[in-house]
Amino acid sequence: MPAAHFNPLVADLSAPPVPSVFAWARAYDGARGRMIDLSQAVPGYPPHPDLFAWLAEAASSRANAGYGPIEGEPPLREAYAAEVSAVYGAPVTAENIHITAGCNQAFMAVMSAIAASGDAVALTDPFYFNQETTLAMMGIRRELIPLDPATGFVPTIEGIEAALAKGIKAVALVSPNNPTGAIYPAALLHQAFEACRKAGAFLILDETYRDFLPGEGRTHDLLSVEGWEENLILLYSFSKSFCIPGHRLGAITAGPRAVSEIAKVMDNLQICAPRAPQAAVAKAIPALKAWRDDNRIEILKRADTLKGVMAKLPAWKMDSLGAYFAFIRHPFEGQDSAHVAERLAKQAGVLCIPGAYFGDDCQDYLRFAFANADSTTIEGLVDRLSTFTPD
Repeated sequence: MPAAHFNPLVADLSAPPVPSVFAWARAYDGARGRMIDLSQAVPGYPPHPDLFAWLAEAASSRANAGYGPIEGEPPLREAYAAEVSAVYGAPVTAENIHITAGCNQAFMAVMSAIAASGDAVALTDPFYFNQETTLAMMGIRRELIPLDPATGFVPTIEGIEAALAKGIKAVALVSPNNPTGAIYPAALLHQAFEACRKAGAFLILDETYRDFLPGEGRTHDLLSVEGWEENLILLYSFSKSFCIPGHRLGAITAGPRAVSEIAKVMDNLQICAPRAPQAAVAKAIPALKAWRDDNRIEILKRADTLKGVMAKLPAWKMDSLGAYFAFIRHPFEGQDSAHVAERLAKQAGVLCIPGAYFGDDCQDYLRFAFANADSTTIEGLVDRLSTFTPD
């Protein structure tokens, strides 16, 4: 009897990359001490105790056991709109907010709402791998905007305009960037937005790591541009700032028309985001600002520690750093980045993500997610990297 066939757009994709990296960690024998985990982008400290209490209270509420509004709980939409307004100094209302089950879902919902199979969307090269696989499984063609390590992996307006000239539906940028950590200047983001408006395309700006920048996180003036609602969509994750990646909560900031279209997708995708974390985070946004600011300062300290560590390892080049990430050029020219990362995990007890997972031209790189390790742990990299040679 003939076998049933899976969707080739999904079947042809590689398996999710992070589990394979964790398998390398399980093979480490502990000879160099405790594993230094620089793999997944998770905060290396627990949620605030008050947030745990609010989560428990909300999870035990009978009201939250039922379906909620597709676009999100009104208290969270209002609280997040107020925060976005404060960060960017521009009026944003609850009608501009759609809550999702994490930022990956936000990206998929947005892509479903704006692009059809056969359309094209531009990503940077290197790219965040989940965004690239989302496009692939939806039959959306990717156009890549090349990034130069010599300029810190920041895109150029010429590269963005070249992609727009190919008739794409959207330019998707991540800033601060995953995997490179690069922070895109406000002037460039403004130019990119104006180029998208001129071409009748969307600018999708993923700001998952916005809260870990120096200052108050205002990285652009796009929400102050008249008519921004027609061409701009911002993505965000509550996972990092509130240390709750397992509760899956993200947000979209867009015009009411876009929110309405995205709601059609969400009704089929999940109906509504988890209600208990929505209720808890609605309280946490105003109540835990000082705690979040302290965490931002701690992450900046860890970034400074990593800078100092890499200065002691001249063979290893840190080509960019920001928010949660550093993109490190390893010294083993010609060797596959997955091989280097695997041996680094198994031999030296340092777990990171191979550069090739973020693009074919990144074999010389490793992504270090340093937010998951405290400064003392990060300092341990000097000894382990200085003596490491892959088999």
